[in-house]
Amino acid sequence: MNEGTIRKNIKPGTTVDIVLKEDQPTGKLTRGTVSNILTNSSTHPRGIKVRLDDGRVGRVQHIVDPSEPVEPDPNPPAVRGTPLFPKKDPRSYR
Repeated sequence: MNEGTIRKNIKPGTTVDIVLKEDQPTGKLTRGTVSNILTNSSTHPRGIKVRLDDGRVGRVQHIVDPSEPVEPDPNPPAVRGTPLFPKKDPRSYR
């Protein structure tokens, strides 16, 4: 069984690779540190759902070994206060 599918293997502060909801079709992984565990059950076949320190949410695919080098995220989240989704032009509602 994949280590990311078992809740007891994941604790706040653990570095993990997750798949974000919008990246599910491609399987692109995002690395981060667990802030909260969102899945209540002890296992989940697609991975335990977690919230990272930066607020992103996804399912754990891999628990990173502490000896692995940490690679910077090439697509960091938007700076706080900057909207992730720009507002639509009101004229587009017609």
